[in-house]
Amino acid sequence: MKDIIYAPWRSEYISGKRIEGCVFCHISEHERNDADLHVLHRDEHCFMVMNKYPYTPGHFMIIPHLHTDKLEDLPGETWLHMSDLAQKSVRLLKEGFNAQGVNIGMNLGESGGAGIAEHIHMHLVPRWQRDTNFITSIANTRVYSTDFEKIYKRIKELVAEYIR
Repeated sequence: MKDIIYAPWRSEYISGKRIEGCVFCHISEHERNDADLHVLHRDEHCFMVMNKYPYTPGHFMIIPHLHTDKLEDLPGETWLHMSDLAQKSVRLLKEGFNAQGVNIGMNLGESGGAGIAEHIHMHLVPRWQRDTNFITSIANTRVYSTDFEKIYKRIKELVAEYIR
C-alpha cells in the first residue's frame, strides 16, 4: 500500500489554467492580477513573487522584468537592484519571518537545473534547524506545514516593512 499525502493547494497544478509562453513574463505584464499571482513587490527593474510550489514556507523569487535566460546579458543596474532586494529580503526572512537561515540561488539553464530556464530568477528559501526530516530525506517528499495563502499575506506585510 502506498502512503498518500493530501496537498489540495497543488490541485491547480493539474487542473489549473496553463499560461501560454513565459510564466514570468505573464506575471510581469499583469500587474492588475498581483494578488492572484502572489506578487509580493514590483518596481521598474523586477518583481518578487511567491514560489507556487515552494521548497519551504516563505520561499519566493526575485525576477527581472527583462526576459532573458542569460545572467551575463542582464543590465548591471538590474542585477545590482536584484542584489539589493535579496539583501533586504534576507533581513525580512530572518527578522520578520524567524528564519534561522536562508538559501539564495539561481539555476541557470535547463542543464543547471532551472525549472523555468527561459527567464532567469533568484530563489530565496527560508530555512530552520531540522527542516529536513525523514520524509524529505528518505521518501523524497516535502511536506508544506502551513497554509500557502496565510504565508503569502504574512510575507506581503513584511515586504511593506522591509523593502523600501
